[in-house]
Formats: sequence, C-alpha cells, structure tokens
Amino acid sequence: MKYRRFGKLDWYVSVLGFGAMRLPVIGGDMSKINEPEAIRMIRFAIDHGVNYIDTAYMYHGGNSEVLVGKALKDGYREKVRIATKMPIGLVKTKEDLDRIFEEQLRRLQVDHIDFYLMHGLNRERWRKTLDLNILDWAEKQVDEGRIGHLGFSFHDEFEVFKEIIDGYEGWTFCQIQYNIMDTESSKYTPGTQGLKYAASKGLAVVIMEPLKGGLLALPPPPEVKAIWEEAKVKRSPVEWALLWVWNHPEVSVALSGMSTMEQVIENIKIAERSGPNILTEEELKIVERVREKYLQYGFVGCTGCRYCMPCPQGVDIPEIMRFINEFLRAQDDQRRREIAQEYFDTIPEERRADRCIKCGECEKKCPQGLPIRVLLARVSRAFKRWAT
Repeated sequence: MKYRRFGKLDWYVSVLGFGAMRLPVIGGDMSKINEPEAIRMIRFAIDHGVNYIDTAYMYHGGNSEVLVGKALKDGYREKVRIATKMPIGLVKTKEDLDRIFEEQLRRLQVDHIDFYLMHGLNRERWRKTLDLNILDWAEKQVDEGRIGHLGFSFHDEFEVFKEIIDGYEGWTFCQIQYNIMDTESSKYTPGTQGLKYAASKGLAVVIMEPLKGGLLALPPPPEVKAIWEEAKVKRSPVEWALLWVWNHPEVSVALSGMSTMEQVIENIKIAERSGPNILTEEELKIVERVREKYLQYGFVGCTGCRYCMPCPQGVDIPEIMRFINEFLRAQDDQRRREIAQEYFDTIPEERRADRCIKCGECEKKCPQGLPIRVLLARVSRAFKRWAT
C-alpha cells in the first residue's frame, strides 16, 4: 500500500480509502447489509494497508455506521482512522446535533471519531451551518476529545467551495467529487481548481466518486475502448480512472465504495501501482480524449448513491438512472432498442418511471442536484418509443 501525508497532519493515509456506502446487501435492499461479507471485505482491506474508513449517518439506511463498528472489533479499530459525517440536511436544532452525534458514537462503538465532516455542504447548507452555529458545537466536541479533526464534504461550484474554505480556519480536510469526467467546476464539484485551492491552503483532500459512481468501470463503448487501446501500457478502465486521480499530488486519499471482495482486491493492487505524476504526457492526452468522447454520450451524472430512495411511489430511481446512462452510451439503434426492452423486462411495472407523480422528494435529497423528475419523464417516453 502507498501512503500520503494527510494535509498538515503528522499522519500518513493510505491512498485507497474504504467507502462504506456501497457495501454488499441482501436481496437488493440497501438497508440490509450482508454483514459477514462486508466485515470480511473491510478487514481484508485493513490487513492489506488501508487505514481510512469513511461512512455516514445515512448510508445504508443508517446501518453503515453499525456495520463499520462491528468490523472494527477484534483490534481493527486501532489500525485505522474513522471518518463519518453530520447530516446537515437533517439538523434543525442544537439538540439534533447532540442526538445524532451520540447515536453515531453508539453505532460505531467508539468514544471519539477521528475525522468528522459536515455532510454535503453547498451554498444553502453552508448558510445553515453558520446560522445554527454548528461549527461552535463541533469545536466543543474537538475540545472534549470526542472529535479529532473537522472537515466537510461538498457538492457545489468552486466559488462556494472557496467561500467555505476561507470562511473557517478550523478545517483540516475536505471531501470532493473528482474523476476524469468531473474536472470543471459545476453544481456537483469544484473541479481541478478546487482540488488545487484546497491543497494550497494545507487541507487534506479526500476524493469521492473516483469512478463516477461506477460508470467509469463499465465496459466502455467501442470508440472509447479504441482510444484506451492506443496506450502503450494496457490498463483496465478502472485502473486508468484510479491512477489518473492518484496522479494528482494534491490528492490525499481516494475513496472507493466497494461492493465485492473482487473489487477490494483489484483496487488494492491498483493502489500499489499508483503515484503522483506517474502518467506520461501521452497518457494524459489519451485520458483527455476519453473524457471528450464520454461527454458526447451525455452521462446523466447519477453516482448511484441512493440518497433519493425510498421513493414514496416505489419508483426504482437509481436503477432507472443506470438504464438512462446505458442508453446514452449506446452506439447504434439496435442497442438502444435492446436497452429499452431490457428496461421493461427487468423493472416491474410498479417501479417504472411512469409511476412518478413529480412530488420532488427525490430531488431534495439528491447531492448531485439532478432534475430527476424531468429525467424520469423523458425515459418513460423514450423507452416506450424505442421498445415498440
């Protein structure tokens, strides 16, 4: 395993962090974690050098923190640093802060949390954080030894990101979405500009969604595959994506939400081959061409985080978003017809897009700010047309 200094701290973090948001589940129910397998995966990762475990209050319906607490028994707690998050969107009063934090300590079975983030800050939630004096509360927990260091995860554009960094001197680290597709400032990410700015201020930078919710791990369309194959060194799409993230010296650790042991093993091997500035100029140009080609296919931007679930009407939003992305990547009409037919064959009628009543609950929860209602309406019309 390779390690990098965590910002200004005298501590070195494994370049690969274990993100406990996409753990293996039973029967497709994200709240029912396959505990024996998830524990085996986390402990295998730790045994092979991973020392940063990231979870959050809402992951897996609240059960991710519980699972992490169980996985870190038997001496594993002493081998890692835990990161979890205050769900700013759920906070209404100071009492909520105390209640949620105490619950997190119980779930994780710890008396302190090493790295604590304000979860999913954007313009609105930053204002809320300030208005409710949440940082004063957090500093008290630091003073009492119940929190080690403060940070924030982020979904918004660069100017908001800069305002948050400059608006509080107590940040140790930040967490941003960054991958070969998300390099420009947008409503999802501060992009490369944000990465470099945070690092220039001495913050450790934790990367989430290095594979863009798994989209970059999918078998690429023929034209993208052809570009990858031009490289002298042959790599899988996953390896290209991860090595590109780690190629940036400003990156401290990249989180991977691993769902299978095979993914854990693969990512550990890739991490061992990583390093800052190891990709050649020729290879970086190839990555840029891949980015441009993918942009032509119009990725929706859904990362599969499932924050939008459950839908009050039972619509399977993440699975439908997956079909949309597959459809957009299709190279010909025959493949588009196949995807549309597969949609009707695999998603039960009661969970399809046309069951959406446009209540907007999903959009309130989506960290990407996606226009889910519009997308569901479009897919309902498009797939009916292509499947007939």
